[in-house]
Amino acid sequence: MLGAEREILQKKGHEVDGFFRHSDDIRAQGVWGLLKGAISTPWNPFSATAVRRKVEEFGPDVVHVHNTFPLLSPAVFSAIGRSAAKVLTLHNYRLFCPAAIPMRNGRVCTQCMDDRLVMPALIHGCYRGSRLATMPLAASVALHRWLGTWQKHVDAFIALTSFQREKMVEAGLPAEKVHVKPNFFPGNPTVIPWSSRRSVVVFLGRLSAEKGITTLVRAWLKWGVSAPELRILGDGPLRDRLERLVNGKAPVRFLGHVDASAAQDEIARARLLVLPSEWFEGFPMVIREAFALGTPAAVSDIGPLPSIVQSGRNGVVFKPGDSDSLREVVRGVWQQPKRLEAMGRGARQTFERHYTESVNYEQLMAIYEQAMEENREQKGK
Repeated sequence: MLGAEREILQKKGHEVDGFFRHSDDIRAQGVWGLLKGAISTPWNPFSATAVRRKVEEFGPDVVHVHNTFPLLSPAVFSAIGRSAAKVLTLHNYRLFCPAAIPMRNGRVCTQCMDDRLVMPALIHGCYRGSRLATMPLAASVALHRWLGTWQKHVDAFIALTSFQREKMVEAGLPAEKVHVKPNFFPGNPTVIPWSSRRSVVVFLGRLSAEKGITTLVRAWLKWGVSAPELRILGDGPLRDRLERLVNGKAPVRFLGHVDASAAQDEIARARLLVLPSEWFEGFPMVIREAFALGTPAAVSDIGPLPSIVQSGRNGVVFKPGDSDSLREVVRGVWQQPKRLEAMGRGARQTFERHYTESVNYEQLMAIYEQAMEENREQKGK
């Protein structure tokens, strides 16, 4: 969403500049690059100095940070000081969860966040299944808790959902500084009439365990040949196994990786999007895209998903990791075509009320104003 936010700010007449570091730079350096990234994660004085110079040169009112991992590090916040208001978008849970995704052994785990410790992550090697790889991330979480970085050096945080806000406040962020602003869909796409749509269900995402793709395929196998065609867009480690599992027993098509335009067309022409995640999503781009295109969504009852999808209005909700629940809920609404069509209209209405450029711009500017006010107050002390 960084690019989309930048674009709407520029369209509204704001002067915007950027500062970027790419992890590809360290991957290309092999072992030395990985070591460099690990050392940089908790505190990178070189990036902090570079950011401070950039701020002094550009003179912004607000510095909006989207990601400091691995090369920037949270050191940039103290380096900026009070020369500009500082805003941080929370795309995941990395501030308090070394793995960024609160999940371990295929199940949701919030132990580090609940106990405000990093030792569980170190013990279990939560980042990429490696204790060694987890160490710099755990060190960063512990260091910035101890320094009070999030209390002292950030003026406003942007959570993507109310659920995420609640979890991050419980983990230690100051409640008065955490605001909710979801992702938005740029532009105003045309909605394909219901009568012109294919009688299909679509999944878009990585074919991996946390996305619930195995649960989805099993639900279709239980539904059998009478199920609508399930079109699976995306690739990942489970694809080969799932293709062997299906083997013609259910109407499931694996389309592999497709470009953004083709994916949007698939969603626009479908009658239902399904997102069977089994972990805490942030704010899935695919849902705001479906809503913009007037396509209802079936989602698992976990994390923020049931607050984004209002069951019976713009989609339906089923139990996470439960193929029987998924099959019954989706089959139930599929057998009521008028109800499903009404949910499609509800999806578009949700987009128009909450996820357009204009609505998002107003939310973003309100957060910036509060951040600048906080910065002025702290500067005056």
